[in-house]
Amino acid sequence: MGNSQASPASASSSRFVMASRAFSKQELDGLRGLFTSLAAQSQTSGRAISRPVFPEYYGVRGPLGDRLFHLVVKESGGSDGVTFEDLIISKATYGRGTRDEVDEFIYQLCDVTGDGALTRSDLESVLASVHETVFAAKKEVGEGSDSRPFEAFLSSAVFSKDAEGVCLILAILLVFLSSISIIFETKLSDPSDIVGVGLIFFVRPGFEVPLLHYPENISTDLLLLNKEYAWHIGGGFSQHEVQEWKLLYHSSLHGQSFNTFLGKVTNGDAQTVLIVKDPEGSIYGGYASQPWERHSDFYGDMKTFLFKLYPQASIFCPTGANKNLQWCAINFSSENIPNGIGFGGQPHHFGLFLSANFDQGHSFTCSTFTSPPLSKTNRFRPEVIECWGIQMRGAQDEKLELVKGTVLERFKEDRNMLKMVGLANASD
Repeated sequence: MGNSQASPASASSSRFVMASRAFSKQELDGLRGLFTSLAAQSQTSGRAISRPVFPEYYGVRGPLGDRLFHLVVKESGGSDGVTFEDLIISKATYGRGTRDEVDEFIYQLCDVTGDGALTRSDLESVLASVHETVFAAKKEVGEGSDSRPFEAFLSSAVFSKDAEGVCLILAILLVFLSSISIIFETKLSDPSDIVGVGLIFFVRPGFEVPLLHYPENISTDLLLLNKEYAWHIGGGFSQHEVQEWKLLYHSSLHGQSFNTFLGKVTNGDAQTVLIVKDPEGSIYGGYASQPWERHSDFYGDMKTFLFKLYPQASIFCPTGANKNLQWCAINFSSENIPNGIGFGGQPHHFGLFLSANFDQGHSFTCSTFTSPPLSKTNRFRPEVIECWGIQMRGAQDEKLELVKGTVLERFKEDRNMLKMVGLANASD
């Protein structure tokens, strides 16, 4: 098997023969056709896929693209590029191989310098490639670039020394690995799959950068949410088809009013993302899977979670320790039922709480989500409050009420987004 110009020795190599058995005849024919097409674009007389063509086809740019190319061509050591044998062996080994084989490949991919150790420098290169591949390339005319989310992601990484050298435990979403699922059809569904190499994540098939809808009369400089933060928050969703987010309430636009907030968020958008910025500059919030409605006690379900966006990026999912998930109390006179909205913890000691006047808030360590205080001080004064409604794909195609602001291209359906869960529990 192999292309028509592969040498007999290469085509009959034991690794290639064994790897070929992982695919059906139809799959091999499809891969052969893909190889032939890419090799024809590579000016290698059909012998191999060149360095420029390979990462460009798979959409992996920057240092990560170079590292991916190197890991695949090392199977043959050929200077021309990726041979058909390289492609088959790589896909069989890293896409349909053992856990150890997949773990080792991902570790080597993250080690962009190839020195055998994962360091902060490697992570900086990885995040630069993420930004270039996913966000910078999708940026629309007139839309600025915000490096703060990636600074927050980097700040959430934990470095520790062990016998093997420097091990990097990523407490952030390593979304760049989406490309690996395309190339190698990697299936990693258990967070323990790759604990051995210091990477903890799971697969979230089909997740895409959300479309953000907001009125044209609000400046993007006033918005707390951007596409990078939305992508991060979306990593905690159980629904993989959530794509469109609509700004329902912004304190600068609608006034810092609890009644106005409730009027804006109770018009059919059951799922919402609440985001708060405090005077210290910290940004955090919670995802509410149920509508904000008057209750005298906690309610909600296990989809609810808390998150931090800046200066660190973290997601805190429910632990099952209790069912104190979502709180919305309106016009109660009892001191045991504080009026306002909140997440987790206990009355007067929430994981996150905003008073009914929207002028005070607090955040304490919370067993509901195993979350630390989200703010630098337990009690804070909200500086900006923002709420977005989450819509399922196509649900509002014919009745969008707001003018589209930033419209982000959707990723191809077959791109699997790998997302972190329990992101910074170990880093706080």
